[in-house]
Parts: sequence; C-alpha cells; structure tokens
Amino acid sequence: MELLPSFLIYVICMVGETNRLPFDLPEGEGELVGGYLTEYSSMRFVLMYLAEYVNMLTVSALATTLFLGGWRAPWPLSLWSGANSGWYPIIWFLIKVALFEFGFIWLRGSLPRVRYDQLMSLGWKVLIPVAIIWLLLIATVRAWRYDTHSTAVYVVGGVVLAIIIVIAVSWDIAAERRASRGAEADSATLEAESEPGAGPPPARSGRVTYRVPPLDLPHYHGIGVTDPAGAAEAAPAVTLTGAADVNGTKEVSGA
Repeated sequence: MELLPSFLIYVICMVGETNRLPFDLPEGEGELVGGYLTEYSSMRFVLMYLAEYVNMLTVSALATTLFLGGWRAPWPLSLWSGANSGWYPIIWFLIKVALFEFGFIWLRGSLPRVRYDQLMSLGWKVLIPVAIIWLLLIATVRAWRYDTHSTAVYVVGGVVLAIIIVIAVSWDIAAERRASRGAEADSATLEAESEPGAGPPPARSGRVTYRVPPLDLPHYHGIGVTDPAGAAEAAPAVTLTGAADVNGTKEVSGA
C-alpha cells in the first residue's frame, strides 16, 4: 500500500508523457485537424502512429515491472505452485500490459482534453509536491522503523500525512475564495466602466483576467459616443438587414 500514491502518480505521468487523452496537447486533433499528423502520409504516417503505440507499450511494461509484480502470477493464481513456471510468466506479463493498453484506450474515449494551464497546474502544484513529500515520508518511516523497531512510526507518519492534506486543502480553498473575490471586483469594475457618463473607473483588484465583453454593448451602436467638444453625436441606426432606415441613413450589414 505504501507504493499506491507512487503508482497513481506514475500512471498519470505516463499518460501525459505519451501525449494521450486527456493530455494530448501536442496533437490537439479537435483544434488542429490532426495536429502534426497533417504533415505526413503513407509510411511516415504509419511510423508516427507506430512510435506512439510503442511508447505506450514501453511505459506499460515499465509500470508492470515496477508496481504489478512483473512476470509473477496475480493473486489468487499465485497460490498455484506451477503458476510461475514454464510459459506462464510471459502470459501474466502480457495480460498486465494489455490492461494498461485498455486503460489508455478507455481514457481516450471517456475524458475531454484539458487546457495547457490545467496540465501545468496539475504537474507543478499537485504531482511534483505529492511525489517529493511521499518519497521523503517513506524514507523517514523506513529509517525510523529499522532503527527502533517500533509501530509508533506509523502513527506519526499518519499524523504528518493528515497535516499535509489539511494544509493543502486549506490552501486550495483560500485560493478559490481569493479568486472569487477578485472576479467579483473585476465584474463590478467592468460594469462601472461600461455605464455611459460614468466617472473615472475604480481601481482594479490586481488580478489578471481575460473576460470576454458582451457582444452588444451600447457604444457599438454609437450610444454615448461624444465629439471632442463634448456634444452628443447622433447615432445612426445599425441593423442586419442591409436596407435603409426611415431617415435615409444607410445601414451596415453584419455590424
């Protein structure tokens, strides 16, 4: 059980390393019409796909060797005395690799593609810290256990792990609350700036946002637009019909 977090981290990383969904950002078939594969055809196209699937087989075989017992028979087949003799070890190894391949295909048909910032956030904020902390914790527990031969080390390790989880969850909740407050402040600022005749805009929250403005703001139709002298300018009618209005003003199609 002490290798379970390491196994989960490795599985996530091997999916990202092989550029498979939900981490197939270099391909981006939905956005890039096949991605880099549009540059190849015939034998080069086959070799590109073959290299991708060979990479999947390699990481699956490595995961089988490190975490799933390699060529040894799984339980309860391991209770049979002849399970690890003859040709059976090859069969067990291939079955375990095939299960990983099934997982790759299952993920591709089940999960949507993540954004690049989500992938970077997962790697730098979750996977790498968890891997480092877990490695240090396991090394400390093993050294303490071999030195004192006491079961109290498990209690201390559990307490340390619980404290780490509480700190991580609290940090994430606080970050979400700060982001929510910043978004509300930015929304209020945008509303104040879009009102005609409003004074100087209030100070922004300091958060960098990439909000899409409404597609039908008043100034798109000339409302609230003034000349340099400060006099209001009559706004021409803007429709999508392409005809002239009742005042004889030519209308703009597609505006």
